[in-house]
Amino acid sequence: EVQLVESGGGLVQAGGSLRLSCKFSGFTLDDYAIAWFRQTPGMEREGVSSITSSDGSTWYADSVKGRFTISSDNAKKMVYLQMNSLKPEDTAVYYCAAILGWVTADHPYEYEYWGQGTQVTVSS
Repeated sequence: EVQLVESGGGLVQAGGSLRLSCKFSGFTLDDYAIAWFRQTPGMEREGVSSITSSDGSTWYADSVKGRFTISSDNAKKMVYLQMNSLKPEDTAVYYCAAILGWVTADHPYEYEYWGQGTQVTVSS
């Protein structure tokens, strides 16, 4: 059974940092891609970043390039999203999701398995 559990959200001041974690089970990252998405009330779910270890591919939304870094630890079955230089507009519920194969996070509706989400709030 595929499962994903996010953690690490919280309240941080603008300019600060947070690291989100996604614990996955039921698959290997060699075969799957994992992505981070975010969503605010009334808005479409937005792709933030994605990773697969099959060839080391990563993808980032333009809005987070240079500030966020996605990484994985296959032995621990963890994917991380290091978020630096946070801005109030980064405030959202952040979800990790998985799909068999490689699909970049700008295609959220192709992702099949989803975690429950973790709230990130950036105060100005």
